[in-house]
Amino acid sequence: MSDSFKDREKGFENQFAHDLELQFRANARRNRLLGHWAARLLGKTGDDEVRYALDIVREDFKEDGHEDVVRKLKADLGTLADEATIRAKLASYLDVAKAQLMKETD
Repeated sequence: MSDSFKDREKGFENQFAHDLELQFRANARRNRLLGHWAARLLGKTGDDEVRYALDIVREDFKEDGHEDVVRKLKADLGTLADEATIRAKLASYLDVAKAQLMKETD
């Protein structure tokens, strides 16, 4: 195998790893933002709000995808927010998280 092919292969591997890391960070940030939103709906402030937001971040590690987060928020929020609202916030906060990360890496 030529050196240029190995270099290209290594470049693709590095880009793939970088993209995965950015997606992980964006999802974690999205969950934190979502947690703060939900905490405020629940009337939490200060340290309680921060702890709740971190609980939402940790919730996402229970299974692949974000359904674990949606389930927890549905259960915790009850009538304060329906599933459609939770999913809409999930999508909008992902956009916010990605924008924030892109701004930080510039």
